[in-house]
Amino acid sequence: MNTERAYPATGHDHAHTEGCDTVVRVSCVKHSYEDGTRVDLCGLEFTADRGSRVAILGPNGAGKTTMLYHILGLLAPQEGTVEVFGVDPSSRWPEIRRRIGVVLQNVDEQIISPTVYDDVAFSPRQYGLPEPEVRELTGAALALLGIEDLATRVPHNLSGGEKRKVALAGALVMRPDLLVLDEPLEGLDPTSREALIGLLRTLAEERCVTIVMSTHDIDTVPEFADYAYILQQGGQIILKGTPAEVFARVDLMAEGNIRPPVLAELFARLRDADPSAPPPALTVQEAVTALEKWNAEGGAAGPPTSPRP
Repeated sequence: MNTERAYPATGHDHAHTEGCDTVVRVSCVKHSYEDGTRVDLCGLEFTADRGSRVAILGPNGAGKTTMLYHILGLLAPQEGTVEVFGVDPSSRWPEIRRRIGVVLQNVDEQIISPTVYDDVAFSPRQYGLPEPEVRELTGAALALLGIEDLATRVPHNLSGGEKRKVALAGALVMRPDLLVLDEPLEGLDPTSREALIGLLRTLAEERCVTIVMSTHDIDTVPEFADYAYILQQGGQIILKGTPAEVFARVDLMAEGNIRPPVLAELFARLRDADPSAPPPALTVQEAVTALEKWNAEGGAAGPPTSPRP
């Protein structure tokens, strides 16, 4: 993926996300499936502002995909309200669909064309754009993901990670204002995962694209998200905040049956053993800096000693 390539202009200004308009709002939505499973997305209200990167965390069955399906208008709330760009997506989807890009968890169900190029070009063609514009948009999306070399390939023969990149190129081809991703890091190798996180950061910060992502890859959340929500079994939204605020609440994460990031857990245990230990660090560099400072100030390891002659 080419995270350095400029994302094509979309007419956005580059305002900071603080004070930006709310793009998504989910207020105490309740849904019962035919098999009797009930998901109550209540507790705290879910919002995603323009240009924000929002992670949804929770164990299997907590309702993460149910929330995304309501945001996409695939499910209509039986109770509560959902607003996307100020309208109910389940009843007014045609008004907003061009502004939304989607990558579902099972990308095999999303990739339907005979070649990678045709699949990425599917949406522009569906909207009736002239073929020169289709070629421009499709070429830009393929280049953005660094998969130009896959253009003539048959999607069925691609690896899981390659298919996910193709699906993401298709989601980005119309230059959306909102990107909804269900487990987008699944199947990616570490290099591709890092590149995707960098690309999503660029889209949000430079183009003010709002990104809502469910994930089990909790250790990447501090790198990806500027806001996170924790769902517990049954859909209850029990915690929200910045990654630092959320991962500092190891107790509530445990209630949601979620393992905190390795570094957050390490620092929480350090503080249990020694209250003078630094607060949780969420990246390796933050951890190194915090531990060096703690050591220099006389932490658990004591102040540094002079080297022997």
